[in-house]
Amino acid sequence: MLNNLRVALVHEWFIDYSGSERVVEQILQIFPQANLFAVVEFLPSELRGFIQNKSVKTTFIQKLPFAKTKYRSYLPLMPIAIEQLDLSSYDLVLSSSHAVAKGVLTSPNQLHICYVHSPIRYGWDLQHQYLREANLETGFKSWLARWFLHQIRLWDTRTANGVDAFVANSRFIARRIYKVYRREAKVIYPPVNVQDFQVGDGVKDDFYLTAARFVPYKRVDLIVEAFLQMPDKKLIVIGDGAGLPKIRNLAANSANITLIGYQPPQVLREYMQRSRAFVFAAEEDFGITVVEAQACGTPVIAFGKGGALETIQGLEQEQPTGVFFSEQSVESIKLAVGEFEKYSDRFTVDACRTNALRFAPERFREEFSAFVDARWQEFLSL
Repeated sequence: MLNNLRVALVHEWFIDYSGSERVVEQILQIFPQANLFAVVEFLPSELRGFIQNKSVKTTFIQKLPFAKTKYRSYLPLMPIAIEQLDLSSYDLVLSSSHAVAKGVLTSPNQLHICYVHSPIRYGWDLQHQYLREANLETGFKSWLARWFLHQIRLWDTRTANGVDAFVANSRFIARRIYKVYRREAKVIYPPVNVQDFQVGDGVKDDFYLTAARFVPYKRVDLIVEAFLQMPDKKLIVIGDGAGLPKIRNLAANSANITLIGYQPPQVLREYMQRSRAFVFAAEEDFGITVVEAQACGTPVIAFGKGGALETIQGLEQEQPTGVFFSEQSVESIKLAVGEFEKYSDRFTVDACRTNALRFAPERFREEFSAFVDARWQEFLSL
């Protein structure tokens, strides 16, 4: 029956192929008839396959100056922009939201289900971190930003009322949804392409690995600083981004830390397969790379907050797949590495791989399809 519905699928923006886009990709496999909507769409031709080469209906921001590279600068206009998308001809509206996508206008005759990657982070509990990292803690620009974020919160709260059912990508985000919207959310973990991250030959080399975009909240700097104080342990760092100069300066002249920049997925996979453990210091909503590492049979040393608590089996479990550290600090990371080495014989390739398979795309499609079907049946009975 769902295949006969007129479906609109709304996403924030189509710029690249990252975690939230993988959710859109799998939803399109469930609802191939869906039409796509977004604030902007600037996908390169080689990436359009994941949206089945469909056209995307965009907002007026698409045509504003420098929108291709500065689209985030138009955030103040995005609430009104997303409300201009006309979805009135659709039965089912599905939104994939981490900022404004859930704010589309729908009628009582339409069912709106929102998959939430996170309520708009910089508008709620991460406002102070955002202002600090953007150097907007004082001055006129700071007060302007604070006023705008206040308006975003009001709009975000109001538009939550237009959503009939929320889906969260983790229990961590479900708690955030309840905190800001006072709405319950069904947890359906996002899809991870575990088949692209297979176990290698089982041989582990004598190095640790971290891989991330070099942005402040990833805290790659802490990992590098911790290994600088453990010169007998090798660390390989994969990634790039605005924080690259800082990371490069930290690792300069160190004999045990190697920076190799951005690497394509196949190279990242090889390093994941061979590393003793994958080190992860961010507080993520979910954390796809953590699951990818485990899919390669590699345990994880991770900050014990956010989605990592749901994707890693700690030492208290019968078949652990990682070790948690309690603080985002150098000393806490060092202690966790020591604990990992102390209990290294408890971690197995099979346990890591089995745990990662819980997040396969097939599982996502099955759970999301069943949820939408159940909500649709309830909607018909109203």
